[in-house]
Amino acid sequence: MNSISVTSVGHCATVTLSRPEVRNAFNDEVIGELTQAFTQLGQNPDVRAIVLAAQGPAFCAGADLNWMRRMADYSHAENLADAAQLAEMLRVMYTCPKPTVARIQGDVYAGGMGLVAACDMALTVDSANYCLSEVKLGLYPATISPYVIRAMGTRAAHRYFLTAERFDAAEALRIGFVHAVVPAAQLDEQVAQITQALVNASPNAVKQCKTLLHDVVGKDIDVDLIAHTVGGIAGIRASKEGKEGVQAFLQKRKPDWLI
Repeated sequence: MNSISVTSVGHCATVTLSRPEVRNAFNDEVIGELTQAFTQLGQNPDVRAIVLAAQGPAFCAGADLNWMRRMADYSHAENLADAAQLAEMLRVMYTCPKPTVARIQGDVYAGGMGLVAACDMALTVDSANYCLSEVKLGLYPATISPYVIRAMGTRAAHRYFLTAERFDAAEALRIGFVHAVVPAAQLDEQVAQITQALVNASPNAVKQCKTLLHDVVGKDIDVDLIAHTVGGIAGIRASKEGKEGVQAFLQKRKPDWLI
């Protein structure tokens, strides 16, 4: 892999966008590599948390210019196939069985907003700027929209999708797009704090909890949903890690996934 790198320390893996010379803009190669990396890490039993990071001054500037030039000559069928690959990458990231954290060290533009939104958590430096710039180019953020709208909320999306205004990290925090804003010197400490909490949790419980979040968000609280949640808690109470976690708590010892 040339466009990204994958490293692991303990139970935490880091996927790093490694094209600083183009502000980590993505193309079909990057999309393929990210899809493969998150698929493999999601299936790796030794991995309990995944960090998405980037090299250089920008986190991700969206689509690569050379890729955009090629797309300008694509037929409708070629554009459909191309967009489908991007959509699949975002789906794989969003549904990854392992918790994911975006480590944002610089600006996030256009499609880069989709990468951040597809992660479970987002931690940013205070100097980063954000922008959904598509309408300035005669486009719109279609493929990333399901994830970005969920991350920032409908009301904020109406403004920033339509105006293509740039906004800062403080505004990203205010609208809920990111979870914490810190000075650059504190970013790694903040990421380590979050990933340690994820690694300490029951791997099975975290996996099931991600599924629960996807099952519950936006759904009506009706008989079917209540039955689903009742079945969920009953099932996880009877699971191996569920039983071990409760016993460890009662016996004031560490559960076996921490030993």
